[in-house]
Amino acid sequence: MRTCYTGEVNTHYLDQTVTLFGWVHRRRDHGGVIFIDLRDRAGLAQIVVDPDNELAFATAESIRNEFCVRITGLVRMRPEGTRNTDLASGEIEILCREIEVLNPSVTPPFQLDDDNLSETTRLTHRVLDLRRPQMQNNLMLRYRVTMEVRKYLDALGFVDIETPMLTKSTPEGARDYLVPSRVNAGEFYALPQSPQLFKQMLMVAGFDRYYQITKCFRDEDLRADRQPEFTQIDCETSFLDEVQIREIFEGMIRQVFVAVQKAELPAQFPTMTWEEAMRRFGSDKPDLRVKLEFVDVADLMREVDFKVFSAPANDPGSRVVALRVPGGAVMPRSEIDAYTKFVGIYGAKGLAYIKVNDAAAIPEGLQSPIVKNINVDALRQLIDRTGAQSGDLIFFGADRTKVVNDAIGALRVKIGHSEFGREHGLFEAGWKPLWVVDFPMFEYDEQEGRYFAAHHPFTSPKDGHEDFLTTDPGRAIAKAYDMVLNGWELGGGSVRIHRADVQSKVFRALNIDDEEASEKFGFLLDALQYGAPPHGGVAFGLDRLVTMMAGADSIRDVIAFPKTQRAQCLLTHAPSVVDEKQLKELHIRLRAVDVK
Repeated sequence: MRTCYTGEVNTHYLDQTVTLFGWVHRRRDHGGVIFIDLRDRAGLAQIVVDPDNELAFATAESIRNEFCVRITGLVRMRPEGTRNTDLASGEIEILCREIEVLNPSVTPPFQLDDDNLSETTRLTHRVLDLRRPQMQNNLMLRYRVTMEVRKYLDALGFVDIETPMLTKSTPEGARDYLVPSRVNAGEFYALPQSPQLFKQMLMVAGFDRYYQITKCFRDEDLRADRQPEFTQIDCETSFLDEVQIREIFEGMIRQVFVAVQKAELPAQFPTMTWEEAMRRFGSDKPDLRVKLEFVDVADLMREVDFKVFSAPANDPGSRVVALRVPGGAVMPRSEIDAYTKFVGIYGAKGLAYIKVNDAAAIPEGLQSPIVKNINVDALRQLIDRTGAQSGDLIFFGADRTKVVNDAIGALRVKIGHSEFGREHGLFEAGWKPLWVVDFPMFEYDEQEGRYFAAHHPFTSPKDGHEDFLTTDPGRAIAKAYDMVLNGWELGGGSVRIHRADVQSKVFRALNIDDEEASEKFGFLLDALQYGAPPHGGVAFGLDRLVTMMAGADSIRDVIAFPKTQRAQCLLTHAPSVVDEKQLKELHIRLRAVDVK
């Protein structure tokens, strides 16, 4: 029987005989004495095999990396000068008395301490990849986070209730994963994009505090922070307003960081409206560590001769902003050209700039190809409004509003995180949480010529905005809120609609008639008729939260068995073809697909 985990052996066990299980991380033969670094999920311990113990020594000579072994030995202090303060077991070593090979291993395809492995190699051999200390730490971190979440919510009376994985396909913003029904020919289940409708029905059913740590599924384009299946901390509660809901879940995140990271978050998270976030940062999830902000200058550019600025300045659907970079005048042209190429990714046609060599000399102290096209009065007002000082650099975005927000917003973050940004005090390390509130109810699609729900069609409008649902939907503000941390959206939610008259107005604004509403959402609408309580909730992305806490580059590093950006599992080779018999049972016939 194991005495303790290998990585937990310390001076407490001094002069005791211990039995350990684990894998051979490394074997070293030092002129007759064999050293084995034994590894398990808790860490490493050094095993010493002396040639005087002939049986154990013979076994040790035969073992190789990743053999699974049992070792019994005496815990003793390491000799002076050989102690490793980086390990919990670094002060001691175990003098081996017995060693048993529980299972040998073939030669691994890579060294587990190799930090330069390709992701393809790691995902193909995911079982071995998960043995690596950093991956073990990531998944143990994930476990500790979920345990703290459960402890916090359980203490507040939230009840963990499971909801179906096979459900009805409903429009929620992304494509559903469909599952054919064998017993109902021609009909399909959908895997849930979230438990949204079920958790609302649980509120109607009287379970006034619900939570679930659950899988969700969305068939959408993938990137570093997306997976086809991901995990939500999904919560709903009744009889609380949006401020009270935010307070509860702000407390949850604060407790998780204290318990798991030993990090203190602010006693009260700052709050910012969606409109302010977009105006100042061009993003509804701003990274507040970056000390750069947009300055709107469209009014200064409406009469200038530079059409690149004047055209969008006179277009209500466009925007002209300045981004002042303190000390940026020292940037070489090559760096500015690199930033110009970068913003092109987001649709920007170029990146105008002005170097402020002497803020008191206008226009002589300004260096840029565009200065000659902007009148002196506009230049003076520009310097004054941006607060630019001698030695600064001003970048400009002038285009459709979305392009400017996306391009200059990304540029802001890139400069802030760069070596230049850190050296010039444009980045402040630490955890910077934020609540973004008062989102628009709807987004207007010009091609479709109609409104779509910005969140989902059950989000409640702000009090007093109900009439806008019929007179001017674009003005309606939602009781919606997102928690943002260091530029990542950790979670989002809203107060839900619980009154039938308001729900009908929202459906009409979305061009959903009574028949369509009944077809898609009839089960929820029926439930809401039976004294539905005021309710609201929030869902946090567990994968994103753990990724940030682990300092990982991708959520794939905190998921045990993730998919690639092509939604494939390189370990199991899913998705895969199935045989004709299975297809016939599901009443499915395949047709040829032109794969390019």
